[in-house]
Amino acid sequence: MSNKRRKKGGNGFLIAVLVIIAVIAVAAVGFAVMMGGANKALDPGSTQSVSVTIPSGTSTDGIGRILESDGVIKSADSFKLQSKMKGMDGKYKAGEYTLSPSMTMTEIMEILVSGNANTIRFTIPEGLNVNETADKLLAEGLINKELFMKEIESGQFNYAFLKDAPSGENRLEGYLYPNTYDVFTTASEHDIIDRMLRQMDVVFTDEMYERAKERNMDLNEVMTVASLIERETKVDSERATVSSVIYNRLSRGMKLQIDATVQYALGEQKQFLTYKDLEIDSPYNTYRIDGLPPGPICSPSEASIKAALYPEDTDYIYYVLSKEKDGTHKFASNYDQFLIYKDEYKKAFGI
Repeated sequence: MSNKRRKKGGNGFLIAVLVIIAVIAVAAVGFAVMMGGANKALDPGSTQSVSVTIPSGTSTDGIGRILESDGVIKSADSFKLQSKMKGMDGKYKAGEYTLSPSMTMTEIMEILVSGNANTIRFTIPEGLNVNETADKLLAEGLINKELFMKEIESGQFNYAFLKDAPSGENRLEGYLYPNTYDVFTTASEHDIIDRMLRQMDVVFTDEMYERAKERNMDLNEVMTVASLIERETKVDSERATVSSVIYNRLSRGMKLQIDATVQYALGEQKQFLTYKDLEIDSPYNTYRIDGLPPGPICSPSEASIKAALYPEDTDYIYYVLSKEKDGTHKFASNYDQFLIYKDEYKKAFGI
């Protein structure tokens, strides 16, 4: 009798195991069907495009709720679950995306992971001032100029280098770093300015801050000199030499007499300045003021910033465009030599 009972018990255990396996199999099939259903497009026949913005730092759960609210997926909970199942949780990138209810959840997830967001590219060349930068961005349809200039004057930007910047409408002059940028198509005037300032924060390294201290200069002074160098020379090899002229004149108490500062004061670029132009009453007119102007006159390149920090060691106190008309300069350490170069220049340009 005892042997029969053990045999019966063994069969019961086997049957129980088979039942459990069957239940698991059915559950697995059901789960697969459910997941497959969740992956289906919300509306496969839709031709609608939906602009969806995913803010920086949004969690997977938050992204799912945005997608559900914008009508491109059925369930935020399913999105979160599938993200975990497919190993995409935490890998989504912020941005503005064009999605559609006709996309499967997997397609949407792959787009968000790729970061293939809706962006627009713009380039700001070296040497543009704030007003010229605004005009370029306006021409490309990226900003409202009035709002842009308002942000320039009074927008709140948290960067250490701005503590030395002058106040007023020229506050950010020189600090909108010239570069090529990709921004979201929904970027505001504040966002665009902040992106350029952020790049400036990257370019101006700790080594540069230390070098400025060695020269007993604050960052605004460095950027001002760099901006003068940027507007005065087009030849990279001359930047440090032009820089030396600026510092040599400052150390001797000479007025800088830099044409680019007069052009900035005039608000226009002129190939040749008149004597009347040189009389303009402006703190930026270095034919009238002593020392540096109150701030930069344009956004300088990294090369000009480095030249401002590391000037060449020369005794030059003058420079003038060369007669070769190739953008180079002739440098002089005395007034007589300067006059010779100046006469050559005037004859070459028919002045």
